[in-house]
Amino acid sequence: MNTLLAQSIVNGIALGSIIALAAVGLTLTYGILRLSNFAHGDFLTLGAYLTLLVNTSGVNIWLSMAIAAIGTVAAMLLSEKLLWSYMRSIRATSTTFIIISIGLALFLRNGIILIWGGSNKTYDLPVPIAMDILGVKVEQNKLLVLFLAVVAIVVLHYILQNTKIGKAMRAVADDLDLARVSGINVDQVILWTWVIAASLTSLGGSMYGLIGAVRPNMGWYLILPLFASVILGGIGNPYGAIAGAFLIGIAQEISAITPLGSQYKQGVALLIMILVLLVRPKGLFKGTI
Repeated sequence: MNTLLAQSIVNGIALGSIIALAAVGLTLTYGILRLSNFAHGDFLTLGAYLTLLVNTSGVNIWLSMAIAAIGTVAAMLLSEKLLWSYMRSIRATSTTFIIISIGLALFLRNGIILIWGGSNKTYDLPVPIAMDILGVKVEQNKLLVLFLAVVAIVVLHYILQNTKIGKAMRAVADDLDLARVSGINVDQVILWTWVIAASLTSLGGSMYGLIGAVRPNMGWYLILPLFASVILGGIGNPYGAIAGAFLIGIAQEISAITPLGSQYKQGVALLIMILVLLVRPKGLFKGTI
């Protein structure tokens, strides 16, 4: 295999791991809450900046990630309390939800710029070591990103398939009204949906900071690949979102070594989504949790 192509695939797997975590959170909030949250990418950015804040204060990077996840969960729960629960109570339209989520995204991004500034920042970590594997440079941080993503996905699978709250989440996603009359505590399911989505999204943002710079618009540039992954995998299907994320991540990195160049990465994500939907309008997999 061409070394440049192999290098792009390695980079794409690392990027796909990050997109996968955030895409799972996005597809869960849509599958259960029917919310297309355009602020999701900026919550990813918030997770990265909270990690930066704690880490540059002298705290270990792993503990910094955990604290950042708690902070991101709190921010998402606050948005649920102040915005989304009220909007659901007055039966706001899906268009209203989308407009509010875009406004929330702008609020988060500009708040981050106000506090941390607009320049790129990095974690307080040693220079990452790159290993040479058959001529391909693989940074240890990229291997770490893949490992963390796999662990998070395995834990998510266990929660969805083997725990009471996971089964309740799947029931609510299939039919909210039926789940409610069956005795399922829908409010508790909504709470746990935000907790899981925020934790995975924050982890994705923290991991993005491991392999690149932390910057205010990092989540905004990922929002199109995130939605493309969710739609490709079947809306509401976390496993499909994971598959779609790796497909998008690898395709974007490979496109950078073509005549298109790296400036069209976002367009590649959109093009793949369109081509797949022309063949399978409901995505690669059934759109259900």
